[in-house]
Amino acid sequence: MRTIQFREALREAMSEEMRRDASVFLMGEEVAEYNGAYKVSQGMLDEFGPERVIDTPIAELGFAGIGVGAAMNGLKPIIEFMTFNFSLVAIDQVINSAAKMMSMSGGQYTVPIVFRGPTGNAGMLSSQHSQNFENWYANTPGLKVVVPSNPYDAKGLLKSAIRDPDPVIFMESELMYGDKGEVPEEEYLIEIGKANVVRQGKHVTIVSFGKMMKVALGAADELAKDGIEAEVIDLRSVRPIDYATLVESVKKTNRMVVVEEAWPLASISSELAYHVQRYAFDYLDAPIRRITSADVPLPYAPTLIEAALPNVGRTVKAVKEVLYR
Repeated sequence: MRTIQFREALREAMSEEMRRDASVFLMGEEVAEYNGAYKVSQGMLDEFGPERVIDTPIAELGFAGIGVGAAMNGLKPIIEFMTFNFSLVAIDQVINSAAKMMSMSGGQYTVPIVFRGPTGNAGMLSSQHSQNFENWYANTPGLKVVVPSNPYDAKGLLKSAIRDPDPVIFMESELMYGDKGEVPEEEYLIEIGKANVVRQGKHVTIVSFGKMMKVALGAADELAKDGIEAEVIDLRSVRPIDYATLVESVKKTNRMVVVEEAWPLASISSELAYHVQRYAFDYLDAPIRRITSADVPLPYAPTLIEAALPNVGRTVKAVKEVLYR
């Protein structure tokens, strides 16, 4: 094992797959000459050349559409959005073309494409650059939606996403690109749709994904000081969702708290709460609690950002409430 940054893990995944398969290419704003807005693609232009690492104009609808057409004709594009907030400009191509093409063509066309880039807040970037659309895309049949929380998962999941015959939405975080973690030298893949129990416990199940895993694990550390053993589950992907792992955990702990950065209405946490109460109702000893962002556009002021987002304190409080402490 060696320790590398989140951005380096993503770069290794893309580079390894591009060396392995000549049909894979990267396209997006500033991915080539500038080495990527967040330096994820640093050095890739030098290795693969301008035909496979392609700078685009600021025109998400256009280059997303080119990617879908390329995928339908046998290539495997990786389309980078500088942020998924900007994917809204291209959402017609993602949802009406990429997600539906296999079904609408009766299986004659597959669309092996990856749309990747950062999601959620990244500090004081205000409302239009701080949104979470995981639940939007997860609501769409035909898409897979992956949200890794660490460098190891990022590399293994991205390699699987690039090889997947279906379109994959791969959501990262600007605040995690510099995070470091252990990643093997040898090749490995992580199956999309399998959650990871990152911490064993017996008193409560805490579920999260992406950078909110830091909140979940931070809360588990605080709870341990009071003798509360939290089982922490990283979903890794929000379509498909590994419901079986959640249900088995709740059968053991009898309580669940979900931490998610998105707004509360029709969120991933809403779906998890429904499914667990549907299939593990007799095992629940308390109502499921959700910790989400406030139901407002994210403010600019750092004090208001802190008040709006999920945090360790709110999560600890929710866990103690479901434990009736």
